[in-house]
Amino acid sequence: MFQTQIHHSHTAQTFFLLNKPCIPSTGTASFSIRPRTEFRKKYRNVRVGYVPSIIKAVATDSQTSVAVKATVTVKLTVSGFLSSLVGLSHGLDDVSDLLGKSLLLEVVSSELDPKTGLEKKPIGAYARRTTDKNGEVTYESDFVIPDDFGEIGAVLVENEHHKEMFLKNIVLHGLPNGPLEFNCDSWVASKFDDSQKRVFFTNKSYLPTQTPSGLKEIREKELATLRGNGQGERKSYERIYDYDVYNDLGEPDSSPDDARPVLGGSKQYPYPRRCRTGRPMCKKDPKSETRSVTVYVPRDEAFSEVKELTFSKNTLFSALHAVLPAIETIITDTTLGFPLFTDIDQLYDQGIRIPNLKKHNFLEDALPRIVRAVTNSVDNALQFETPSLIVRDRFSWFRDEEFSRQTLAGLNPYSIKLVTEWPLKSTLDPKIYGPPESAITKDLIEREIKGFMTFEEALKQKKLFIIDYHDIFLPYVIKVRQIKGTTLYGSRAIFFLSPDNTLKPLAVELVRPPMDGKPQWKQVFSPSWEATASWLWKLAKTHFLAHDSGYHQLVSHWLRTHCCTEPYIIASNRQLSAIHPIYRLLQPHFRYTMEINALAREALINGNGIIESAFSPGKYSVEMSSVAYGLQWRFDTESLPADLISRGLAVVDPNSPHGLKLTIPDYPFANDGLLLWDSIKEWVTDYVKYYYKDASMVESDAELQAWWTEIRTKGHEDKKDEPWWPALKAPEDLIEIVSTIVWVTSGHHAAVNFGQYAYAGYFPSRPTIARINMPTEDPTEDGWRRFLTKPEDELLACLPSQLQATKVLTILDVLSSHSPDEEYLGEYMEPAWNADPIIKAAFERFAGRLKELEGIIDARNEDKTLKNRHGAGVVPYELLKPFSESGVTGKGVPYSISI
Repeated sequence: MFQTQIHHSHTAQTFFLLNKPCIPSTGTASFSIRPRTEFRKKYRNVRVGYVPSIIKAVATDSQTSVAVKATVTVKLTVSGFLSSLVGLSHGLDDVSDLLGKSLLLEVVSSELDPKTGLEKKPIGAYARRTTDKNGEVTYESDFVIPDDFGEIGAVLVENEHHKEMFLKNIVLHGLPNGPLEFNCDSWVASKFDDSQKRVFFTNKSYLPTQTPSGLKEIREKELATLRGNGQGERKSYERIYDYDVYNDLGEPDSSPDDARPVLGGSKQYPYPRRCRTGRPMCKKDPKSETRSVTVYVPRDEAFSEVKELTFSKNTLFSALHAVLPAIETIITDTTLGFPLFTDIDQLYDQGIRIPNLKKHNFLEDALPRIVRAVTNSVDNALQFETPSLIVRDRFSWFRDEEFSRQTLAGLNPYSIKLVTEWPLKSTLDPKIYGPPESAITKDLIEREIKGFMTFEEALKQKKLFIIDYHDIFLPYVIKVRQIKGTTLYGSRAIFFLSPDNTLKPLAVELVRPPMDGKPQWKQVFSPSWEATASWLWKLAKTHFLAHDSGYHQLVSHWLRTHCCTEPYIIASNRQLSAIHPIYRLLQPHFRYTMEINALAREALINGNGIIESAFSPGKYSVEMSSVAYGLQWRFDTESLPADLISRGLAVVDPNSPHGLKLTIPDYPFANDGLLLWDSIKEWVTDYVKYYYKDASMVESDAELQAWWTEIRTKGHEDKKDEPWWPALKAPEDLIEIVSTIVWVTSGHHAAVNFGQYAYAGYFPSRPTIARINMPTEDPTEDGWRRFLTKPEDELLACLPSQLQATKVLTILDVLSSHSPDEEYLGEYMEPAWNADPIIKAAFERFAGRLKELEGIIDARNEDKTLKNRHGAGVVPYELLKPFSESGVTGKGVPYSISI
């Protein structure tokens, strides 16, 4: 290891930001730098170190030298070292500042010593505190760098304070080629917690084989530190990335009913891996991990401690830990529904007055859209904004046209598929679930499309489409019906593509398996002008929409974006150095996803959490997403073009835009998404081909190959033997893999997340759960008479309860919000990209294409021929517009999954 040359002086210490992991050190330190021009909501994964402040490097008399001044900027934090105004550690840290020994900085040469063939000794200096203003503290230190020291390749940092600090950046002034900036944006643990120094590299990226000789050892040891040894419980200040199964969703020690199956690691419940926390195992189930108030994520994955970063987590935290408990104190009857539709309207017109909510005086700021002050009262009102869907047309949710339109331009555009086989048939075991044949017949289809074409013509001309939740939900029907206040069916919905490129709903089929000594029950419901059939159709749509809501939240949203991305993040930090160009390309797409996922495990997808209590299929929700992962998820169909082809919504056509011909020409999600996909892929292509000139460079990149191997064999271990995993042998392979990951974290997530309040904020339009059976299933005389007498009451009884609805609306409002300092795709250039003129030019082209996309989408929404996105009362499709204002806007594509 390096032996640092340090000269002590009487100046004060300096702080600087570190970017990646800590490296074990015996007197040395290393820094990985990820520069940034501004301190914004999203911060790079950076590592911070400490250097005593009153130290100068000294050159021998025979050497010429350069005087260098280091300026370190440290950001004030909510609970970091600079905010501690009292206590012993604060006093000790003040003494350190006075003595100039708060930070030790060490500059590292990129070259080896030509005499010894070993790394040159780093030159170290303590930093002294100089200014404190605008929420930032500046530290300075002085170095004397010999002429033969070589190019500076990294900085090591050690934090002598007793509290962690958030390093923003380090700038070295006085070098021959101008200032050298290290943009850190990273937490640096106190050396009393973590004795390893942090390493920050310059902005120049290197493939492993191109790494300067003086940095090779640091690069390797940094990665070893981030991997850890897989032992022990993780501490909050650590930066270790490792894998584990989802075994922390239940609480078996509390009661048997609170236990949940371990997801991942078995054929029955395959699942992606999460970040290992190392918490103790449960006493009653040694395979399940105990839960805790906070969930470990590597320190630089968290953003809750920095003031500018509090928006996303604090709004969600406020909703989960203040508003929802307050709602439960007011609505004590968990099964109480809404007696009238006018009572539902009151949620938006007047709100719910909640006593003592004002004691949480931060809520009006954290959740201004839904928490309103009540004049002359100690109470607050929980009042929801009227969603744009209802503002434009308050009866749109009741219409079949909107029901169909949203399959193409709504919240879940990922489920609709082309009908390619007939008759429709289940793949489930008929001995358990009953006859596999669907009750949707050819005759029924022909009756509904009469006047357009025959059934055979519709099938041949690709006019029939389906959303099929039959096989995914039917195995859970019996179990879900044992839960009080809910029900479930297997379901399918069939649509016909009319000549104006809009979809006409033809039928919804609901199926119950054999149970309680009764045979299988199934029935098909279709639009009708007759009163009874018309109301049965409305009820059938309500059940189907509840299934669609559950599938959207658990599969299209949680599983395919949040959950499946976490292994990419873990593998990238374990196998790709901070100076690897692919790490620097992907890192902005990973910011704070692990933090949000940890919060989801804490209070959203956990046992008895929001999802289980208010979505289909109840306590089996996340378990069902495991089944979907096993049956449906494949990496090679996660790119947008491959996804569309796999669902029969597009075919390869070199003569068509994007190289694809859409089966439904007016498919707003696909139309806009393909433009965004093309822009992403062009940017990734420019970037990858700059660093990888040929296949040999891809195959010889040890870090890159280890990264892709670990994603397949560790992160998605339960799928490791699947034949569809792409090979990584050439630049084209890498381009497709990286473009897919970038699409999932940006475009895919934006399409299924930021429209949640706009489309589901009026919950009758997209109920999250259905609470009673169809009146035609085993009807009683009294029940049927009630339905005939007042069918509206049957619909209200089927919709979510008051408690379920208000809790879901609160969460959907928060999840649909953009923070004030959101980072949108193509809006901000990473410092490492800016440092290279060719990469900078490629990014500027990318940003320009995204600005053009904004105008194209606006023009499409004004096009009268595009009826799925334009018309009287129709909500324009803007979910894939790249940029947005803050708040609930129904548009904007951030880099990463940060909410």
